Amino acid sequence: MKKLILMAVVALCAFTTASAQERERWGVGPKLGVYTHAGGDGAIMGIGASARYEITNRWRLEPGITALLKDDCSIDINCDLQYLFDVARWWSVYPQIGISGNDIYDWSFGLDLGAGTDFALSRRWDLSAGVKWRLQTAAHHDNPIIINVGATYKF
Repeated sequence: MKKLILMAVVALCAFTTASAQERERWGVGPKLGVYTHAGGDGAIMGIGASARYEITNRWRLEPGITALLKDDCSIDINCDLQYLFDVARWWSVYPQIGISGNDIYDWSFGLDLGAGTDFALSRRWDLSAGVKWRLQTAAHHDNPIIINVGATYKF
């Protein structure tokens, strides 16, 4: 399991650095999450990282990886597609849809539906917060609501 987590982190880092040729279309940063209604363990905390790639001025992809802090080492890998609405020059909101895979109890894949917001702290730094509901494929998995906060450095 540790090798799988390490390989996923290396792949995410390699993917973001190899393709980061255009200015400010990419962003990377840390993320904290709370997985509520996640089953017998109750709420589960997660620490991870995400990357962002702006396809256009409105559409953005956000792949991410999160290590879930529970008794056994677990991992959550996801990729969301977001559509940005600018509320102000420094503030945007977005609906999102995505796919995910995790091994909270056993491997399960899912569809994510949610919304979020970004606040520009400076030209290069954003703070973000979001919530999403995950519909999972495994029958014995609950469908968690995931609340996360993070920061993004744009380059």
